[in-house]
Amino acid sequence: MEFNPFSPQVREDPYPFYAGLRRHAPVCEVPALGCWAVSRYEDVISILKDPATFSSTSLMTAMSDLNAVPGVPFMIASDPPVHTRLRKLVNRAFTPRAVAEMEPRIREIARGLLKEMEGREEFDLVAELSTPVPIVVIAEMLGVEPERRRQFKQWSDDLTAVTSGAVAAAQRDRITRSMAELTAYLREAIEKRRVAPGTDLITGLVKAEEENQALSADEILAMTLLLLVAGNETTTNLISNAVLALLQNPGEMAKLRARPELAANAIEETLRYDSPVQMIFRQTTRKAEVAGTTIPAQAFVMPLYGSANHDERIFADPERFDLTRDASAHIAFGLGIHYCLGANLARLEGRIVLEELLAVSGKLERIDSPVERINSLIVRGPKSLRLRRGARP
Repeated sequence: MEFNPFSPQVREDPYPFYAGLRRHAPVCEVPALGCWAVSRYEDVISILKDPATFSSTSLMTAMSDLNAVPGVPFMIASDPPVHTRLRKLVNRAFTPRAVAEMEPRIREIARGLLKEMEGREEFDLVAELSTPVPIVVIAEMLGVEPERRRQFKQWSDDLTAVTSGAVAAAQRDRITRSMAELTAYLREAIEKRRVAPGTDLITGLVKAEEENQALSADEILAMTLLLLVAGNETTTNLISNAVLALLQNPGEMAKLRARPELAANAIEETLRYDSPVQMIFRQTTRKAEVAGTTIPAQAFVMPLYGSANHDERIFADPERFDLTRDASAHIAFGLGIHYCLGANLARLEGRIVLEELLAVSGKLERIDSPVERINSLIVRGPKSLRLRRGARP
């Protein structure tokens, strides 16, 4: 069967199309992308667990417009041993203990943003809450000045547009400018840390370089850029998707209000039900067989996270949003060596925002319908989510 991820119908609601793939064509060619789509859970898992056959280096082609340092790979677009070395150096900032220690500050950020909206019945969740929370968090981790945060959001939006797969000429010019501005800022920030070290993540990467832990100046730049983009876009969509799913399922919203301790479950179910990252790309290093289909060597492969997380072989009644479901088997953050470095941070930010939003808001209802989605092939979330709220219960 033919599957076109660029079609408006798929962008609006890809899940019925994924179900068709799982039933009739679990491994199929996608002419619109020149790659092979893999839709069943077990097959996606097998690809993610086999980086020797399904290489991540193909992502460098897809991310070429984001790369300020040609020839220097992003961690997400590298294979061992390069990936192993890069991840080891940055992993310490995202350990469970390090992330848990950030909870008071993240809660303070969320409460501050909600305080600014106090007394207003209408607001845009995306612009006023789910976007600024992760931006402020990752910016503080990197040591970015507060006055730069709005500019960082614009840079991130421009860079994310690359993943749409259909960037217009005017957009490309803006993306090029954003890339140049961001690169210049980060290079300056790196040099400042050499002269005046701080306690931020950029300082940690610079220190690793100076201690001869095999991290070059260009790799620091590439790593910082990746952390900036990945550190806010995915979490923004996770928070927005969670609130949207709750609004679309009022019974589950009522359940969460009655049992606030289900907030963490709500985040896990959102990750399964409407994954912020819908797919990823790999390239075969040799001929490979997946679900009885032979994929040639050097072929591009597209494991569909969003489809795997709706596989009825793994998740009963997968189209139902259920806060009491055990959704822990989802693969929204990937699997194996490329499991999302910031998964624990994204979960924490999502849970805190849900808790704080519902604590100060009465009934929430959408103002606009239908929801306009981000124009992206890879990430999924609403472009805006204008809400009206009642008084605090």
